[in-house]
Amino acid sequence: MPVERRAAAGACEPMDGRGTTPRMEEVERRREQPPRALSGTGAEGMRVLGIDPGSRITGFGVVNILHSGKVTYIASGCVRVPAGSLAECLKVIYHGVVEVIEAYSPEVMAVEKVFMARNADSALKLGQARAAAILAGVNHGLAVAEYTALQIKQALVGRGHAQKDQVKHMVKALLQLSGNPQADAADGLACAICHSHHVAGHRLRTAAMGVRGGRVKAAR
Repeated sequence: MPVERRAAAGACEPMDGRGTTPRMEEVERRREQPPRALSGTGAEGMRVLGIDPGSRITGFGVVNILHSGKVTYIASGCVRVPAGSLAECLKVIYHGVVEVIEAYSPEVMAVEKVFMARNADSALKLGQARAAAILAGVNHGLAVAEYTALQIKQALVGRGHAQKDQVKHMVKALLQLSGNPQADAADGLACAICHSHHVAGHRLRTAAMGVRGGRVKAAR
């Protein structure tokens, strides 16, 4: 699959690890040079791939959730789908997500849930694109977590009805990015960050239960 890797200067380097050039597959990646978001200290914990599904553009973002709870940026970009038949478009999405998985080795996929669009046909296409991305993750052994747009906005901005620009601003701030990520890539990163909040909350609940259990044992 032809791949465009975007450095901070905007240069593009086509890559094709398998030596093949499928007709309708294009993945754009954006990485910080140097990787400022990885400059923090702390042992690497969980790597998460966030997916913002779309029938024409599927955004993705890859982050690390460190054991300290800090979230660091790895990569982001989008899978662009040229016009074609439904089967060909879903194939592009599937193989695009597969390539991202193979390049960055995430353990978990966090994907945005389908919302009820006014146009039933658009909602159906979005659901099919989402299914193609999830299938790519499941086939590579990834655990899949699903979040609504309201949950993602709540996790990043603190309000479930925040504007997209506010979410994008928080993605840039939380990951300490030097530039603005592409809109769909920002949504993918937001989904991954939302999962990091879920993981942090789970750890806190587990720790609290352990403390309570210890006190009960001591009382006995």
